[in-house]
Amino acid sequence: MDLSVTQPICIAGEWRLGGGDRYATLYPATGEAVTHLHAASLADVQEAIEGADRAFRTSGWGQRKPHERAAVLHKVAQLIRDEAEDLAQLQRLDNGKPITECRALVASAAATFQFFAAACETLEETITPARGDQLTMSVYEAMGVVAAITPWNSPIASEAQKMAPALAAGNAVVVKPAEITPLLALELARICYAAGVPHGLISVLPGKGSVLGDAITVHPLVKRVSFTGGTVTGKHIAHIAADKMMPVSMELGGKSPTIVFDDADIDHAVAGVLYGIFSSSGESCIAGSRLFVARGIYDAFMEKLAAGAAALRVGDPADERTQMGPLITARHRDSIESYVALGLREGGTLRTGGMRPQDPALAKGNYYLPTIIENVDNTMRICQEEIFGPVLVAMAFDDEDDLIRQANDSVYALAAGIWTRDYKKAWRFARAVQAGTVWINTYKQFSIATPFGGWRDSGLGREKGRLGILQYMEQKSVYWGMNDMPLQWAQGK
Repeated sequence: MDLSVTQPICIAGEWRLGGGDRYATLYPATGEAVTHLHAASLADVQEAIEGADRAFRTSGWGQRKPHERAAVLHKVAQLIRDEAEDLAQLQRLDNGKPITECRALVASAAATFQFFAAACETLEETITPARGDQLTMSVYEAMGVVAAITPWNSPIASEAQKMAPALAAGNAVVVKPAEITPLLALELARICYAAGVPHGLISVLPGKGSVLGDAITVHPLVKRVSFTGGTVTGKHIAHIAADKMMPVSMELGGKSPTIVFDDADIDHAVAGVLYGIFSSSGESCIAGSRLFVARGIYDAFMEKLAAGAAALRVGDPADERTQMGPLITARHRDSIESYVALGLREGGTLRTGGMRPQDPALAKGNYYLPTIIENVDNTMRICQEEIFGPVLVAMAFDDEDDLIRQANDSVYALAAGIWTRDYKKAWRFARAVQAGTVWINTYKQFSIATPFGGWRDSGLGREKGRLGILQYMEQKSVYWGMNDMPLQWAQGK
């Protein structure tokens, strides 16, 4: 990708300038322009969806044998690996993540295409038990045009997690990336076409979500929307989908509790809590942002945790040693600063952080130090609202029943972490806590083979897993009559 020119976008396989306003994508570490592009217009949306529907109906992609689609997806995975370093560096410029994390995200995207290639090739349809003179079968078919609306915090991984199963299922895909991080979606589209995905099946439409997202979601040819992003936007999309009777999957916000019991391995727990909240600069839906520590070890644990947070290397995303890069935008940093101020007004105490770094070399970037606030109550806004940044609220607990009540006292239910050496306690609390994912003696570890999603305001449906491909397919029952005689009703008997 030549970043010195205005970037074309992908409209039903055609690469050209979008019909919307020209804008710049900015490097969060410096505020400087990375590249320029024109947003998609509403006319571009219409053309992309109509072109996707036409390609779905005429290309034969959905009718190819599963192993034939799988072969293309395997090639996509290989091309991603062939270009891994270039993609990782582009991801760094696109959203400011440290380069080591960007490499991991690129590797994850390749693994996702590989996994769903295998899921596609091995997906079994079913002959169901006979209940009469019929052979009964359950089969799966592609939906048509599906939409993937993706966030800015982990673009290439999020886009792969939607594009790969949708293509594996035989669909056409219209991708709406976050306005401020469109570059990796465009690259994935290029790679998919290079691997042999038929012309027109993929579009990438950058621009404002409030304009393009609505236009995509309401379009009658769009048969499913998979959305990752904020809860307010997710609920809005769900209302549109309800009017269309259209299925959706939603991966939304979180305010995930992490629980440290007094028998935990302290060093492991400290490292896990630090990683759970401060990796990705806290810009993660599953961030362990609410910490509950057994009172008997609270002081000693917090001393180690605060020292560990203060020692994290905040800096240039291009530096291999950097652990925390900048936040996505200056506006987002302003939001985080306002939450920290709110927490202190509510009565919280600042343990560490709570400010921008003082290093002059970082002054132009959207940096913020890892922050821990103590002496809070779970009912405070800072404990209930998603901050989506490097801010941890910490509380001591005495009673385990009350602990579960507090851990579950949230509109969100996406993830949770438990640290204990007692396997029976770990199991008991893993079942008692309300969350789509529970980590025990680890945190923020993922497998594409394991379903992922949330409860309540954290979302609907599941992504990943071998059966994740079925989210993008319609199930059909087939009855094949085996009776020798005509149906008796018609014979008047």
